[in-house]
Amino acid sequence: MSALTVDHATASGHEWDDLVRIWEQTDAPEGCKVEIIEGIVTVAPPPSNAHNDIADRVQRRLYQVIPEDWGIYQTLGTAVPSRDGLYIPDIAVAPREALHADEGTYIPAAAAELVVEITSKSNASNDRIKKAAGYAHAGVPLYLLIDSWAPGGPTVTLYGEPKGDVYRILHAGKFGDQIALPEPFDVTLDTSVFPVD
Repeated sequence: MSALTVDHATASGHEWDDLVRIWEQTDAPEGCKVEIIEGIVTVAPPPSNAHNDIADRVQRRLYQVIPEDWGIYQTLGTAVPSRDGLYIPDIAVAPREALHADEGTYIPAAAAELVVEITSKSNASNDRIKKAAGYAHAGVPLYLLIDSWAPGGPTVTLYGEPKGDVYRILHAGKFGDQIALPEPFDVTLDTSVFPVD
């Protein structure tokens, strides 16, 4: 992963716009994910086949239960300007109207009903710590972390009830467990079908 740091020494109010401009102009190889994490523009390589398979399996289950006016997006920018963050979650579930509220390439993270991050070896700590804090800070109701690279073996953690930069853990388990997503989803994910990198 490479990174470009932006100097935040000036309090001009244009810092967020400058970060977004750099993010939009970053020339990365096709398939790479470009994000802003705590004021640093990062480029991550394309995800593995196992990573993509997990995203597809979760997405298929979610499509069975979401309202018609919601969408499931795998490349949707979710912005948390107050934490200098613009993340591209592996899956974001949001009302379609959030995408049409403003012309652009991202939505406020607060508009998402659920975000799902599937760790890759190169970004696992960002997903576990920095992005979790950012999503909580934005008030995203549910954050599902599928951590193929957890130290004790692959895990699945569902976070909810955000307060400040912290979530409450609603469920923590290992691959193989069933994990129930609460309302408005009310669906159970079978993690035993998740492949391991």
